[in-house]
Amino acid sequence: MTNGKLITFEGIDGCGKSTQVQMLSDHLSSLGYSVVVVREPGGTDVGEAIRDILLSVELSPCPETELLLYLASRAQLTRQIIFPALNEGKVVIADRFADSSTVYQGYARGIGMETVKKLNAFATMNLVPSITFILDIPEEIAAERMKLKSKDRLEKEGTDFLKKAREGYLILAQEEPERFVVVNASRSPDVIFEEILLILKEKRVIQF
Repeated sequence: MTNGKLITFEGIDGCGKSTQVQMLSDHLSSLGYSVVVVREPGGTDVGEAIRDILLSVELSPCPETELLLYLASRAQLTRQIIFPALNEGKVVIADRFADSSTVYQGYARGIGMETVKKLNAFATMNLVPSITFILDIPEEIAAERMKLKSKDRLEKEGTDFLKKAREGYLILAQEEPERFVVVNASRSPDVIFEEILLILKEKRVIQF
C-alpha cells in the first residue's frame, strides 16, 4: 500500500493530454504538493531508448513486439520512478500508462484487451491509478490538430486507427466507471482543466 496518488491521463493523439498534465502539475506544485510527472513510453534511460525504437518511422515492429516493448518500458518506469515516488507520498501524474496498451495494442491492434490487461498487471506489479482521465475527442478533430505537427510512427496511422483507439477507451470507461472519467476534450484547455480540478475534489483524490 502506498501513500501517494497516481493520476493518469489517456486519450488519442491530439486530445491535449500533455497540456493538462502540465497544468495540473503546476497547480498542485503551487499548493505545496510534491509532484512527479512521467510519460510513456519513456521516463527512464531504458524507457527513453525503447521510446526511440517504438516511435521511429523507419521501423515496423509487429503488434506483439510493439506491445512487449511498451511493457518493458512500463516495467522499468514503475519500479524505478513511480513506486518509489508513491511510497514517499508524492503525487505522480502520468501522460499515458497501462491503459494505453490495453487500447492501442489490445483493441486497435487486435491482440485482445484481456490478454494485455494480464500482461500489464505483471509489468506494473498490479499498480492501478487512483483516477484516470480520458480526454475524449472526435478522431477528425484530433487529426486536424496534428496536421502541422511532425508525426511519429503511431501518429502516422491515420484517422481509422484513431477511431479504433477512441472506441477502445470508451469501452474501458464503461467497464470501470469508478476509475475512469471521460472528459470532453473538444473545449478550451482552461475549461477542461477546471472540470478536472472539480472532479479531483469531488472524488477526494486530492485535498484542496
